[in-house]
Amino acid sequence: MASEAIRESPLDLVGCRRQVVACLREFFAGKEGAVRAGRLPQEAVEVIREFVLAGGKRLRPLLCLVGWTAGGGCAPTPTGVVRVAASLEVFHAFALIHDDIIDGAGLRRGQPAVHCQMAARHAGRPDAAALAVNGAMLLGDLALVWSDELLATAPLVAWQRRAIGPLVGVMREELAHGQYLDLLAAGRLSSDLGLALQICRAKTARYTIEHPLLIGATLAGAGRAVTDGLSAFAVPLGDAFQLRDDLLDAFGDPAVTGKPACGDLRAGKPTVLTALALQDADAAQKQALRAAIGAPADAPTVSRARTVLEETGARVRTERMIAECCRSALDTLQSMPLPAPAVATLRALAAEATTRTA
Repeated sequence: MASEAIRESPLDLVGCRRQVVACLREFFAGKEGAVRAGRLPQEAVEVIREFVLAGGKRLRPLLCLVGWTAGGGCAPTPTGVVRVAASLEVFHAFALIHDDIIDGAGLRRGQPAVHCQMAARHAGRPDAAALAVNGAMLLGDLALVWSDELLATAPLVAWQRRAIGPLVGVMREELAHGQYLDLLAAGRLSSDLGLALQICRAKTARYTIEHPLLIGATLAGAGRAVTDGLSAFAVPLGDAFQLRDDLLDAFGDPAVTGKPACGDLRAGKPTVLTALALQDADAAQKQALRAAIGAPADAPTVSRARTVLEETGARVRTERMIAECCRSALDTLQSMPLPAPAVATLRALAAEATTRTA
């Protein structure tokens, strides 16, 4: 009975996080030595290293490692798979750095966003504001290059490298398209639920949940039945993850979320939450929502807009959508032929991703 319980218990996610962080620390230590030897800007490594290691849930690398197990991969996890997982965290850093520049966001993970850190580092210069944005953009580019390097130097066999190449390419392309759609739609709230879901899936949901899982499973040589099943699990869970993010943006405590209050609403972003509110709002309520665009986080107009999100039932409907998406994902998981530890871990991660407070 004891051995059966061990086989069915979740993976050691704390240990998985440690493996990923150890890989990242080793990589950045190598970069520090390289820039010293080449007399390159030490600041670049310092800022990216601190940003990557300072916090975050490590959800994408963890899902990659869970995907490895789900696909039948052996334990302990090979170094090459851990390195691929770590590359996803550095790719995520690239996406966040650029996202904060685009949104003009001042906070990330409770700390100043990278472009704000750069402004503080160069506060004495007359061109500090321009240097901060341009420098942060280049640091984001450098994070993308380093994500590539981690991937390229992972000790994989040839068939593994060939198999995950298209997945990584699609993940990156979808993220860019989603970010572009988000940029085009910003500044004008919309009741178009389809557009909000399209942006949600391309910009966040698939690259957060589905692609990391598929990359890990593909590295393990998983067959089509497993990868199709993981996609069927991941798509609704990714939607639920982003819907929870929408609610945290609107109603979360900035001291807990580490991000400014109502950032999406103030930027006029087309989220599912605001689309639902606009569908049922009267003229005065619609005007209240639009009045929050461009307002400071503590403005009375933002407080009124939050009230409208409650009054129209948008908050409750979004919570229902999260529950439905999570249920759909777990129902799919129940019928999949996966190793018991992978199933237990995916259940735990689904709960964590959809009930989190940050």
